[in-house]
Amino acid sequence: MDIGNQHVIAHPFLDALYRDGWYPDRAVDRGKEILLRLCERIETDRPTDLAALYVLTQAATEEFNDLQDDDFDIETVAREEIAENFWFVANAYGFADADAEELIATRDW
Repeated sequence: MDIGNQHVIAHPFLDALYRDGWYPDRAVDRGKEILLRLCERIETDRPTDLAALYVLTQAATEEFNDLQDDDFDIETVAREEIAENFWFVANAYGFADADAEELIATRDW
């Protein structure tokens, strides 16, 4: 599926991590893929309320948990950048009232 949301298409996901030499591009690429899959799921499943959105975002957060186990040290800078990108996604799809902490409530980073 192609992403149809123009704001999402133009967004530089995890840009701060790409610019920071500490994070390997291959790991950041995997994180970006997680976020793009989340956008695809939102466009496919079309959550009608925050509870449905949180199911999708928390599933994507679990993928970040697994990524951390593999080869991505999710420390302060990465945590903030990832959280901001989840917030961006929620807003891009019309969920401006989403709770930023609830979006990533299943995180272990």
